[in-house]
Amino acid sequence: MAPDPAAGSGWLQEGTDPLASNRPLSQPALETAVSTSTSAPTSLPARAWALLLVLCGTIFLEGIDVAMLAVAVPSIRSDLDLSTGTAAWVMSAYVLGYAGFTLLGGRAADLLGRRRMFLGWLVVFLLFSGLGGFATEGWMLITARFVTGVAAAFMTPAALSIITTSYAEGPQRNQALLVFAGTAAGGFSLGLVIGGLLTQIGWRWVFFAPVLLAAAILFAAVRLVPKEPRPERAAGGFDLAGALTAAGAMLLLAFAIVRLEHGLDGWPLTALVAAAGVALAGVFVAVERRAAAPLVRLGLLRKASTVRADLGALLFVGSFFGFQFVATLYLQELRGWSSLETAFALMVMGIDAILAPTLTPRLVARFGNGRVILGGFVLAVVSYALFLPVGPDWSYAAMFPTLLLTGLAFSLAYGPLTIAATDGIAEEEQGLASGLLTTATQFGSAVGISLVTAVYGIVGGGLDGFRAALAVPVAMVALGAVITATGVRGRAGAASLEEAPKATVS
Repeated sequence: MAPDPAAGSGWLQEGTDPLASNRPLSQPALETAVSTSTSAPTSLPARAWALLLVLCGTIFLEGIDVAMLAVAVPSIRSDLDLSTGTAAWVMSAYVLGYAGFTLLGGRAADLLGRRRMFLGWLVVFLLFSGLGGFATEGWMLITARFVTGVAAAFMTPAALSIITTSYAEGPQRNQALLVFAGTAAGGFSLGLVIGGLLTQIGWRWVFFAPVLLAAAILFAAVRLVPKEPRPERAAGGFDLAGALTAAGAMLLLAFAIVRLEHGLDGWPLTALVAAAGVALAGVFVAVERRAAAPLVRLGLLRKASTVRADLGALLFVGSFFGFQFVATLYLQELRGWSSLETAFALMVMGIDAILAPTLTPRLVARFGNGRVILGGFVLAVVSYALFLPVGPDWSYAAMFPTLLLTGLAFSLAYGPLTIAATDGIAEEEQGLASGLLTTATQFGSAVGISLVTAVYGIVGGGLDGFRAALAVPVAMVALGAVITATGVRGRAGAASLEEAPKATVS
């Protein structure tokens, strides 16, 4: 039972806060301190919030980095005289590196140490983001973006698994994960605006700005991220064959998904790459079944709530990025809005950065995690459907309901999906669970953008192309709603997609 806040014990006892020291804590000391705190998420002391904000800074950095580059690509293409294909790969290289190595990155956090992976790959992210700012050729930018994506693939699951192992399962962890989710959305929303502003100064600042933010996060993380004992080596040694086949399969599948945007052009190569990816994934499963110390315990993939949450995250994030991409094209190409005007127009979707850590915990406590997720999916279906009849001269007032409801839907679904994907997972596999979730979201974003691009091209562009492409996010969230609904069965399924403790949120 959690101690009575009035008794002044745990986190709240003045003068005895185990996080009050400026020295980095050991992981056991942090876990003990968190587990003895009051059940109200808002009771965490200043140093615990500081740790959370540092870890959230990672996902904010990742979101703002992607959003700023999306705005800056036209200027980069013009300044460096890049071809259309090369410019597309400036964006795709990051997705390829991120999606291809996230599963391996998540497991590496479990096997090699979460703090070590977090700090080490944060340094790599910082260095290669800076190198991108000095690029003078397209291949230099593509290389820098690929390695930056690989760094994010190791860094982000490590940050998420530090949260899930540092904050007690239940209200505190839920609050931390919802703040993490809100920060991710806030980074992307603000990145659109900041990217527009920085591009006016010079596109190279889109690469240099993340360096400054990453350096600040690194400085704070060295002091705040808890130290942990060196993980014990598995009896069977490191599963090198599993690591190679997993990374190879993910890279091939990610490449095939990125190629979907070409539509029917070059489909034989796309199909061949996809088939090779599926075949290598089969080899990976065979290797893991025989490995003495498998990289991925296949039993985790049979946990219904985890699989359901990861599929839901793939579909929801894919629909979100697909819609955002179509809306951006509509405003800029058909309506002639500037990148900065478009960024300010879409900024209302960032309302989830405010609602996710404030409104969503109360809804989860009242109705249960699973029902809140389902509500987010249903709201997203309504939101995207409202945009289907978009016209050539719609006013912003006509678009506003969809943009607002999209942000609200994200605040309801994304954070609770994160909770469901990591709930009930053993501590030694939290990195793997985080990696699976991050892999799902990265593949989702790639699938969403590639599918809407392919549909737009097949229809022939123009207003009809936009309307046809908008059917993709509607279909994705509708499918996600069906999958989510299978985990909500009356009162028994209300606590989560499987089970999640309720708590009073103050």
